[in-house]
Amino acid sequence: MLRRFWTAWLPSGSLARHLVLRLFPAVVVLVVLDLSATWVMTRKMTMETWLLRDIFWTMVISQVLLVSVFAWVLISGVRSGLASINRLSQEISQRSIEDLQPLDMAGLPTEVAPLVTHFNDLLLRLDDSMQAQKRFIGHAAHQIRTPLTGLKLELELMLTRPLPDDVRERAERIKSVTDRMIRLGQQLLVLARADSSTRPQDSFMRVDLCEWARVSGAEWIPAARSRHIEIQLIAPDEPVWVDVDSLLLEELLSNLIDNALRYGVGATTIKLQVAANPPSLSIEDNGPGIDPEDSERVFEAFYRSPRASAEGSGLGLAIVREIARAHGAWWNLSSRPDFPGTRITVVFPGPRIGAKLSRQE
Repeated sequence: MLRRFWTAWLPSGSLARHLVLRLFPAVVVLVVLDLSATWVMTRKMTMETWLLRDIFWTMVISQVLLVSVFAWVLISGVRSGLASINRLSQEISQRSIEDLQPLDMAGLPTEVAPLVTHFNDLLLRLDDSMQAQKRFIGHAAHQIRTPLTGLKLELELMLTRPLPDDVRERAERIKSVTDRMIRLGQQLLVLARADSSTRPQDSFMRVDLCEWARVSGAEWIPAARSRHIEIQLIAPDEPVWVDVDSLLLEELLSNLIDNALRYGVGATTIKLQVAANPPSLSIEDNGPGIDPEDSERVFEAFYRSPRASAEGSGLGLAIVREIARAHGAWWNLSSRPDFPGTRITVVFPGPRIGAKLSRQE
């Protein structure tokens, strides 16, 4: 009967059982000490040798000591019982926003375990939903790109033939829209690839950031010259090693340079600057810059400033942000009035292959 009552009210692994087992021996010791002191004072001492004042202060001091010891035992017991909950709270606070893996339930009190179980179930369902959404975006972008590429080819063949002026103008407009849609599909595919939950870190390779910037930046020289813009590279002579996904890094640079060419109206120079300590890549232009009210939102997906003059999808800098996150990198934007133009810097954590990097918010 007693065992059944004990199991029902204080189940194994519960916080209540832990506190009872931790505090009961201490409480018994305190009660025994209190009774012993009272017995000594009432049975072994005579009133002739003790004044009432002495008895009063002795009882006060003994009770203060007993209460202090009991408070210390109680606080230590509660702290030890809540240690697993504090560990769980610390684990949650250290997670990145992309980490939706279940929480570790080892050592948790039975009173808290059901809550964590339901929370883990919610995380799993949320992760499944996000993965399904990302798979849909990736598959849809891939499926749409194929017919759009065919349409673009037909338009290019059509434009090689003699056409009336009005038909040629319409065909060129259709081709321009098709190019933008193909670019949007490519950007959506990059977003899906850059997502940290797909573990792009597994394909990281060690590259020299200086040499890579020279080769990749040179591919943009014809496009820049067509807009009368000069591309400059500033890099140290020594290698700057970083662990990166080359395809994602190419897309990061492409979006940064394309952003500078597209929105840097009036710019004459685009600088690619590589620094060694810490490893970083900066792209800056001397264009009109970005308004302060827009600088906090330009990294949001599909955001376009109402003052933007060029057409775009609003995904360029959002892709830069996701690629930087996938590399465990930190990014920063500087513009007017602090900087004469626009400068975007991506700081890499350095070569640490296999470290499963992720940027914390």
